[in-house]
Amino acid sequence: MISNTSSVPTLQGGYITIDRVKEKLPSTADRRTKIVCTLGPACWSEEGLATLMDTGMNVARFNFSHGDHDSHGQTLARLRKVAKEKSRNTAVLLDTKGPEIRSGFFEEGLDKLVLEKGASITLTSNYSFKGNKHKLACSYEKLASSVTPGQQILVADGSLVLTVLSCDISVGEVVCRIENNCSIGERKNMNLPGVEVDLPTFTEKDVDDIVNFGIKNKVEFIAASFVRTKQDVLNLRKLLDDNGGESVRIISKIENLQGLQNYEDILKETDAVMVARGDLGMEIPPSKVFLAQKMMIRGANIAGKPVITATQMLESMITNPRPTRAECSDVANAVFDGTDAVMLSGETANGDYFQQAVDVMARTCCEAEASRNYNQMYHAVRNSIVSKYGQLRMGESVASSAVKASIEVDAKLILVLSDVGKMASYVAKFRPSARIMCLTPTLTSARQASGLLQGVHTILVDSLANPEELLEEVNHEVVQSGMLNVGDTVIFIGGKMSGFHEQLRINTITEGKSYGHIIKDSDEFFYNQKLVLTYGMK
Repeated sequence: MISNTSSVPTLQGGYITIDRVKEKLPSTADRRTKIVCTLGPACWSEEGLATLMDTGMNVARFNFSHGDHDSHGQTLARLRKVAKEKSRNTAVLLDTKGPEIRSGFFEEGLDKLVLEKGASITLTSNYSFKGNKHKLACSYEKLASSVTPGQQILVADGSLVLTVLSCDISVGEVVCRIENNCSIGERKNMNLPGVEVDLPTFTEKDVDDIVNFGIKNKVEFIAASFVRTKQDVLNLRKLLDDNGGESVRIISKIENLQGLQNYEDILKETDAVMVARGDLGMEIPPSKVFLAQKMMIRGANIAGKPVITATQMLESMITNPRPTRAECSDVANAVFDGTDAVMLSGETANGDYFQQAVDVMARTCCEAEASRNYNQMYHAVRNSIVSKYGQLRMGESVASSAVKASIEVDAKLILVLSDVGKMASYVAKFRPSARIMCLTPTLTSARQASGLLQGVHTILVDSLANPEELLEEVNHEVVQSGMLNVGDTVIFIGGKMSGFHEQLRINTITEGKSYGHIIKDSDEFFYNQKLVLTYGMK
């Protein structure tokens, strides 16, 4: 078997023994993989948000396919209030609705259509048409010129399958055969597998959401739906830059074949990637989604771009307190693939067991992480970068040296001084076994790094102007909190904007001294023995 980060043949599972299987569940305190939680009625109270943070949420996802600015604004205010009280650098992700194709409305008196297998139905691009079981409107104006006889059209997440029989471009109509018995309601999503649809990068609603909510409220991430080309990313970046959103990071959601085909170009322009398996499973055969997932994660790992694996990871926990075995395997395999984050959707937004869902996800991530060889991962990532690009960039070289040194001297912590988090991202890219702590004076950078960079925890400080005092204060705090002991080895590394200027140093922990540089909203140091990396409860 070929590993996902190297061309060197490896047989997976070599670090898993019967003793490892029988071990007590690991504490979630040292979890490296980040968790994105979608907010909704089930969890958006202050108590629910506090529970999510305590159980493991790193990023709060606001799904703008639902709700309005007022309701989302109220939720955001509660989130930031609770985060401040808990000294949590919780990031906010605005997920755009994006351009979409939907079926139309029905004739008066109809609340659903009962469609029979083998019957014919006509789809019309006249969206004002009120539909019935014989004819149904479609919001895509170019439907008739985009599909050809024999192609399939999927409606309502694939619950209805139609096969195109004929197309009349002059009147904008497509005649289809119904392939299965199905009842559908109004305005259901429609997918055209294999078709390069001609839709805008973002809709008027998306622009309004991004400019008048996202930028206005200083969200950390924008997840752009249905990204198909690098130009989509460039268009979004221009929209952000033109409206004061230069610090917002772009997450490109890859949801169709066109996005997959242009993945390398998209990866060069985007800040992060989401493997959006829901719509992707409509656009390509479901049996191939796992291949696309592995391909995208590997590419993102080599490029050093955070990647989120999303959709139906613990879907059954919307209504059940325990996951299926297959769901836990799905989460673990995403971690083995190299994902930086995993995402919960309806499980936290609408689920009866949102706390249990986050807890199960955190524990499953920890089980998978405990079964990896980090020395081998470091060499695999480094070799893959050199193989693809020929050499490391300067920042990557310094980070690579820091991670290699941490392995050789068994360092307990890699401490990064970074203004915008770039050096922290380089260190995280090489997957060290040591914990990564990033000190930054920028709140947005603290939230972004803590939100999506694997294994990185951020501490907000007043300035990076005096690195020696910062190092001494960190010594004091980690010893006082019981996280590390005097004499433990630590790697110090600085980014371009810090006083270290891309240098690294190997030190041993001393008693240290407090100078008041670390910003605390609560009485105790954020890094404490029971909440190492601020993720775990048990």
